[in-house]
Amino acid sequence: MQQLLILSGKGGTGKTTVAAAFIELARAQAYADCDVDAPNLHLLAAMAAAPRAKDFYGMDKAAIDGRLCTECDLCRQHCRFAAIIPGADGYKVDPFACEGCSVCAAVCPQGAVEMKPAVAGELKLYAGASVFSTAQLKMGSGNSGLLVSAVKEEMKNAAGSVPLAIIDGSPGIGCPVIASLRGVDMVLIVTEPSVSGLSDMERIVETAEQFQVKIAVCVNKFDVNPQNTRRIEEYCAERNLPVAGKIPFDANVPKAVNAGRNIAAVDCPAGRAVREIYANTMQILKGSKE
Repeated sequence: MQQLLILSGKGGTGKTTVAAAFIELARAQAYADCDVDAPNLHLLAAMAAAPRAKDFYGMDKAAIDGRLCTECDLCRQHCRFAAIIPGADGYKVDPFACEGCSVCAAVCPQGAVEMKPAVAGELKLYAGASVFSTAQLKMGSGNSGLLVSAVKEEMKNAAGSVPLAIIDGSPGIGCPVIASLRGVDMVLIVTEPSVSGLSDMERIVETAEQFQVKIAVCVNKFDVNPQNTRRIEEYCAERNLPVAGKIPFDANVPKAVNAGRNIAAVDCPAGRAVREIYANTMQILKGSKE
């Protein structure tokens, strides 16, 4: 299974819109949304069948057994995260503040503190004619990288030996992006001709290069700022990175997205550009275009 990962250095560049178009054009049998903090690929690539959902467990967090606790206060005194809260009904643990260090369990003389796996998010797998894996990270959880790895593993296990998987990654260069990059064959970076778009594109290129994968770039709304578009193209030329194509600003795109339509199916300038970018990307992925 070849894996094509679509990334952006910042949010709002059109990454998910491009990913949904690629899924449609490829008639992809396997795809995933690895933006577990704010998944939205399901809005444009919804499955007919209901998902199979299950909890994802992250780090262990403290839990206090009120039957054993003598309220000696040692756990609260030693907790550097202020996660132990005394009250009229006994000592409790704030799950959002607890970092799972287990100091409270170590200092409790009564053995009243137990470290238990905490639910960090929810995995969802849609399996029908195609496989779609996604997840939602629980608010306050710091296990986004582990959850992304689980999303990809669920997709691979369910899809089997399909030839291509398309993955919509997270914006930025943090843990979810690092986890998304592991094991992929190619990265398509969607950027925009703004100062932040160029700067963040450079960061994601440098990050992706560490994984020694093929990298290509496409510029969304390239005609909004032709000067910055040229700077992006010059940067790509210096790094020997192929530009898979450029998408013009097109008022039809937000209309299509708001209506839940895939721009690959819309006859408009942006839709035609995305179809060309898809063809170029597939050539690069297959190694026939360098």
